[in-house]
Formats: sequence, C-alpha cells, structure tokens
Amino acid sequence: MTTSQPTSRRIASLLDLAAPVWRFFTQSSYARRIGDPTICDFAVGNPHEMPLPGFVEALRKWSVPQHPHWYAYPESKRSAQEIVAASLRGWRGLPFEPDDIFMTNGAFAALCVALTATVDPGDEVIFISPPWFFYEVLIAAAGAAPVRVKANPETFDLDLDAIAEAITPRTRAVIVNSPNNPTGRIYPPQALEGLARILTEASERHGRRIYLLSDEAYSRIIYDGRAYPSPTALYPHSFLLYTYGKTLLTPGQRLGYIALPPTMPPPAREQLRIAIFMAQIMTGYAFPNALLQHALPDLEKLSIDIEHLQHKRDWMVGALRAMGYELHVPEGTFYLLPRAPMPDDKAFIEMLAEENVFCLPGAVVEMPGYFRISLTANDGMIERGLPGFKAAVERARR
Repeated sequence: MTTSQPTSRRIASLLDLAAPVWRFFTQSSYARRIGDPTICDFAVGNPHEMPLPGFVEALRKWSVPQHPHWYAYPESKRSAQEIVAASLRGWRGLPFEPDDIFMTNGAFAALCVALTATVDPGDEVIFISPPWFFYEVLIAAAGAAPVRVKANPETFDLDLDAIAEAITPRTRAVIVNSPNNPTGRIYPPQALEGLARILTEASERHGRRIYLLSDEAYSRIIYDGRAYPSPTALYPHSFLLYTYGKTLLTPGQRLGYIALPPTMPPPAREQLRIAIFMAQIMTGYAFPNALLQHALPDLEKLSIDIEHLQHKRDWMVGALRAMGYELHVPEGTFYLLPRAPMPDDKAFIEMLAEENVFCLPGAVVEMPGYFRISLTANDGMIERGLPGFKAAVERARR
C-alpha cells in the first residue's frame, strides 16, 4: 500500500501560499452565494452588467473566417502586434516596435511568461505589499524566492529605501503595479525615477541585470484627468505587462501582451524575443485565442465608461465616509480600500455578508484590518448595498 501524497510537493507548497485566496473563494460566505442575483457583490472585479455592445459586435464580425488558416495556432499575430505597437506609440510617445510585442492570454499569463523567461531557481523577486494576491505564488512557481517590501503605510507610495535594502546579489526582478490593486495609488514620476536609479546602481554593483516587471493592468482606469507615468518609460530593462480584461471589463476573455520598451538595448531585446516565445510554449501555450487577436482592431478602441466608474467611486466614498468609515480616494483601478471598523476584518466581512453585502477581506491582499470594495458592482447593487454597509458599521461599533 502506497502512502505518498497524490500531489507534488511543489504544488502543496504553492497551495500553502495561496491559502487565504483559496479559502475565500471556496469556503467563505461569498463562496456559498457567488452568482446569486440577489446579493450585492463588491468582492471582485467581475462585470455585473451586460458587456459593451461593441465588444459583442467585434466578436461576431471577426468570428467569420476569411481564409482556411483563420483558426490555426495563433502565436502572436503580426496584425495584433502592429496594432499594439501603434497604440503604445501614440499613448506613451515611445517608438515601440511590433517585434517587441508578445500577445498573451491576459496579464496573468504575461507575468508568468516574464518570470519564466528571466528567473532561475534561487533567484529573488521583490514585490510590493499590499499586492495583487497571486504575485507571491507566481514567483514561487517560477522557482524564485518572493521578497516582500511594504509600501509606505501613509501614502501607499513605493518605499525606495526599503526596496534598496531588500536587493541582494540574487535579486533578478522587481514587480510594480501602478495603479496599484488594492490601494488605487498611481506611483508618481519622482518615485519611479528613484526606483530606476536604485535598479541601475544595484545591477552595476552586483554585475547582473535586475528587471522591472511593470503590471499595468489598470493603466487606463485613471480618475480625475490624471496622467499615467509608466515605469517602463524611466527604466529600459523593463517588461510592460497589460491586459484588456480591465478596460473592457471582460476578464473571462483573456487578451493581453508583454511589450519591451524601445529604450532596452537591442542585443538584450533580441535575446528576450526568443526567450519570451519559448516561455510562452513552456507555460501552456500562453497566446490568446485567434478570434480575440483578429478582433483587436476593434477591441483596442473600446473602453468601459471611466467617467461613470469615477462617479461610482465618488458616490461610495462620500456615502461611506458619512457612515463613519475611514478611506482614502483611489487615483485609479476598480477598488476602494476602507479600514474595517473593528480589528478583525474577516469577522467584519461576515457582518457585511449578513446584510447581503459581499466584499474582500483585507487579509487576502496583505492588509489586515481593511477590506476591499470593487466598483464594478452596478448602480442597483450600490443602492441596495449602502444600507447594509451602514447597518454593519453600526453593529461593529456597539
């Protein structure tokens, strides 16, 4: 009789890292009610309205095959690469080249591919906390050691001194996410310039290039007319990681890309082109499906209503503050991050659930004592949910 466990030790260790996320999505009150049309669902950035008509029309239009190879193995289609490069040239003002665009099935895959292409077992990868909740798992899955660096607790800005202190001879990459999920903070140019100096000096000191992996999933979800400074514009050894799933609010249709900036030295770009292609093969053929790539001429032009998203932000921030919640105003992303009115954010999340309001506990995003609200909830959910937020905060303060 065998006694070995059915899973690999590697997967078992990754499950330990992902335990807070896994428990929330499988064992919480939210897990038992997810999909229930009567709940007020503020937990994750899922759509709660019908998709953009232009998105549906684009898929219909481009689903009609134009030649026998229309649905062949897609890889990165040249037409899609050219559209992304042209968009980035206009948006970022830098001469991105089609050969440096690698189409992926979302930013999730883009990050996996970038890590696979650049890190070796035993390397270290720094990420900023509070983070998107899968950074640590993906770093460990690539064989590297995750190194957590806390953001400034008052401003949620990069703590440059802490990043510099965390860098060692084994550091291979730093992941930044701006605007940040869950804080909504856009890292200012001064901070990004400081980060670029730190990475340049550390690379020279240790004789090994440190890459900057810039997760820009929310770079088009920006409020109050702010400019968006991309970290990749200030540090040439960068990977720009992007997904259309946020801008289109279609996270179930996986489309994104990696872009290497034109400021990266040509020899490095040429080597990375090959490495990224191989990494896409190794990570389960991490290319988006043919239909989404064909439809990109139309999809690139579309966006959810950012003005209305900002209206929902302002509506909820004002209402929650009037109830006594403490929260800052996010500069981008889908999310609010209020402080829970009691130390145990998980217990408070259960209080909200009893009011038919479902949010993400802060512990899941390394922010115990807080909770995250997704603004992708529709207007009706907000109207129905606000009395629940009020009832829960009053109960917590009794």
